[in-house]
Amino acid sequence: MDNLLQFSPMQSSVDEGFWHRLSSLKLNKLGIDDSPINIFGFYAPCSHSQVSNYLTVLSESLPSELSEASLIPEPSRGNRNRCSVPGILYNTNTVESFHALDKHSLLNKEAAKIWDDILTGKAVEDCSLLSRFLVISFADLKKWTFNYWFAFPALVLKPPATVVNLKPASHWFSVAEAESVSAACNEWRSSKLTADIPFFLVTIDSNSRATVKLLKDWEACRSNAHKILFGFYDPCHLPNNPGWPLRNFLALISARWNLNSVQFFCYRENRGFADMMKSLVGEALITVPQEWKDTMPNVVGWELNKGRKVPRCISLAQSMDPTRLAISAADLNLKLMRWRALPSLNLSALSSMKCLLLGAGTLGCQVARMLMAWGIRKITLVDNGRVAMSNPLRQSLYTLDDCLNGGEFKATAAAESLKRIFPAVEADGIVMAIPMPGHPVNSKEQDNVLDDCRQLRDLIDAHDSVFLLTDTRESRWLPTLLCANTNKITITAALGFDSFLVMRHGAGPLSHAHNFSAETINSSAVDRLGCYFCNDVVAPTDSTSNRTLDQQCTVTRPGLAPIASSLAVELLIGIVHHPQGIFAEGDINSSVGGATEKPLGILPHQIRGSLSQFSQMTLLGYSSSSCTACSHTVVSEYQNQGMEFILQAINHPTYLEDLTGLTELMKSATLLSLDWDKEIDEEDDGCVEI
Repeated sequence: MDNLLQFSPMQSSVDEGFWHRLSSLKLNKLGIDDSPINIFGFYAPCSHSQVSNYLTVLSESLPSELSEASLIPEPSRGNRNRCSVPGILYNTNTVESFHALDKHSLLNKEAAKIWDDILTGKAVEDCSLLSRFLVISFADLKKWTFNYWFAFPALVLKPPATVVNLKPASHWFSVAEAESVSAACNEWRSSKLTADIPFFLVTIDSNSRATVKLLKDWEACRSNAHKILFGFYDPCHLPNNPGWPLRNFLALISARWNLNSVQFFCYRENRGFADMMKSLVGEALITVPQEWKDTMPNVVGWELNKGRKVPRCISLAQSMDPTRLAISAADLNLKLMRWRALPSLNLSALSSMKCLLLGAGTLGCQVARMLMAWGIRKITLVDNGRVAMSNPLRQSLYTLDDCLNGGEFKATAAAESLKRIFPAVEADGIVMAIPMPGHPVNSKEQDNVLDDCRQLRDLIDAHDSVFLLTDTRESRWLPTLLCANTNKITITAALGFDSFLVMRHGAGPLSHAHNFSAETINSSAVDRLGCYFCNDVVAPTDSTSNRTLDQQCTVTRPGLAPIASSLAVELLIGIVHHPQGIFAEGDINSSVGGATEKPLGILPHQIRGSLSQFSQMTLLGYSSSSCTACSHTVVSEYQNQGMEFILQAINHPTYLEDLTGLTELMKSATLLSLDWDKEIDEEDDGCVEI
């Protein structure tokens, strides 16, 4: 007994980008114009045994703001996973207008286009016209809610078609035919010319050889083929029902070619290849009504919402907010990095990290942007300078407007610029000078200087990592001391004309011992890494007085700062992801092989580079017991005396040298005498004294 042929309804899926594009189009171009908008959607053959494919609309389904809304967007062709289907969108200005739309009339209007395409032969030339669809919507851009309803117009066969012998294609074909049909379909799907053509003919000759043809080749196939099947990309996964596209396909076959018996092929896939077990073949018996010559058939097609004929509503209040969208877009690359290459990448640790940047000049601007790119959202910049006319070209957070009227303060201007670039960043700008040794202060200035010291101390205490990016050596001394005292991650970047230094400071001298046993402390394995001042044999002094113009400005090759800044940030990321963190030993290029427990590779102590040689090397240096900034002596003295110690270091040039023993060391070097052999051998006559 023949059974009625029942079709699985088409289902819709709307990407969030579609609503964002529609909102932008509405706000920036359409306004209150509610004229219909030509769009297109995509679907593909079913590729899963338990889930049907949906017709999907994406952001590119809509016309761009630069094109006319009445123009049909041009989809890309040849994508096997995107068979494009034309549609039309009616977007209303009010929710009342949305509910008042004449849905019956709109559905019939789109169905009339399909019927006309069948009668004129357009649907044979462009078979995607058989799957036209319709969307009505209302976009509430205050609440970011969207009401919408899809319709997939289908011409009703009357009387209904019946089906005979519907079964898997592998059971319907012979073994040889199944193999040949599978190969022919795979070839059809692999060609850019035919991959996204959803309706086709399958011909099988007497030798069981199958060929896939276009619908327009029907007459030629009819006279030559042993068997002819009408194939279509079936989005449905059900084992006993063909998908919705077959409805209008049968209408075309019966109306154009007056066939009463049609063998149809529901093409389905598995992992991108033809699957004859999932694909279906059946025979549909059709009675062609006489009235079709004069009257369009009845139409059905409004999509059901949980079994009911009602529209859908989606709220995108969170994801449509521009700041949230910016966060989502910024995090995407980091998530892809974790997915593809770095499964141990700790995004939550990065997003919660607080970074303090001392200096908002060439280095500070670059470092801030690199930190944001790595997902760090809490950044504080400290600087007391103003934006000068020469700054915007090299300091990427400033524009000409920041230079006017005497110039904005760099710290606050940089923080505001970061927020404009990425609204989700928590950026603060602190205008303050860093007290420096070698720059003595009088009694009137003393209170202000001490306030600055306390403010800097509190800032360092409140942050997880500190970047020393100032343009003088002595301005790095106090932050280095305070970071050593609190055991903060500290990164220094410094520039010459064509060379740079990027380094991480070792752990503080007092906290270092708490992390290791007494046995380990006595071994060389726990030697502390040095700080910026550990190689100095003199205390930092005033380097700003009596300087020529070229010495007052940072004269450096423009490409140097981005390189050094990027390396400084990468060094921080490496520390955060290292099992030992700030206590990690320093690596050099040859010390780590291919496989390593460190997800980001080696973690050097110092990186020195030269643009003139286009070279870069990693160095290792340990802390000095005579260091004027991070030695046990200096840190202990600071803890004992507090701000009084800092005042002594600022006001008395030799205080730090006396305290650390550098004064005695210099005296010893001066008193050291060497006996030179004044008798010069004859063979040395040609030597040059250097």
